[in-house]
Amino acid sequence: MSGLLALLDDVAAIAKVAASSVDDIAAAATKAGTKAAGVVIDDAAVTPKYVTGFEAARELPIIWRISLGSLRNKLVFLLPVLLLLEAFAPWVITPLLMVGGLYLCFEGAEKLLHAFAPHADEAVAADMDVKDPKKLEEEKVAGAIKTDFILSAEIMTIALSQIEGGGFWLEAITLAIVGILITVVVYGAVALIVKMDDIGLHLAAGGGALAGLGRGLVQGMPVLLSVLSTVGTAAMLWVGGNIVVHGLHELGMHEPYGTIHHWAEAAAAAVPSGKGFVNWLVTAACDGVIGVILGMLLVPVAGLFMKKAAH
Repeated sequence: MSGLLALLDDVAAIAKVAASSVDDIAAAATKAGTKAAGVVIDDAAVTPKYVTGFEAARELPIIWRISLGSLRNKLVFLLPVLLLLEAFAPWVITPLLMVGGLYLCFEGAEKLLHAFAPHADEAVAADMDVKDPKKLEEEKVAGAIKTDFILSAEIMTIALSQIEGGGFWLEAITLAIVGILITVVVYGAVALIVKMDDIGLHLAAGGGALAGLGRGLVQGMPVLLSVLSTVGTAAMLWVGGNIVVHGLHELGMHEPYGTIHHWAEAAAAAVPSGKGFVNWLVTAACDGVIGVILGMLLVPVAGLFMKKAAH
């Protein structure tokens, strides 16, 4: 009997530790997911283009295939690699984050240049030459999963950098939860976005009080996609600049982090209320400007590299 009581006491102790671990994991996952929000917005903004031009019946299956590829990227490839780096070469994490931040700056700058100086998209022209819908779908899905890999790597690295202690299993479970939840949120939102016009048409055709809502959804979709793209570009530049600035600070180069922090604190002190928001806004604006500058410097470098690679 005493052995059974001892066993029950051990089980209760394990349950308490497990409950505490769940709280720790939930807190870490929330913090990590929030920090990665900028990249998540861009992921949601980028993905809808991969189903453009397909029959409506193929849109959701394509998104489903991309979402499975995204989960594979995060859980099968990125999660174990990042955990190994964290265990045996943690000094690599900050430089990796900075490389990802530079990539975000580059992508954001390219989108800015395209917005102000539109040019023909060679990929679109190539798609027009593909006559086989199945082949085109395979190419689009493969391209989307490759793009997702880069964004997922940045999301998972940011998430890992936000987990403070807790050991191997806390990090592993937190990263898995973040990876799964972000994939569900992103591709669930993408599915809703690409089917919104179909939902609107259905409501409009039904008549009655919902017909106006349906027409509004159809007419509002181009505006929504445009806003989402703009927010995604701004998020890329802000997050990319922020990652580089903080990375330099952690590596011992305290500028421009120090100046930005000073400006943000001074601006917050100058307003009677909303100090936290003003602090964030000034910091984000400065990080965004740095993101634009870095991205514009990287665009010609990347173009030169691509030309040499082509030869």
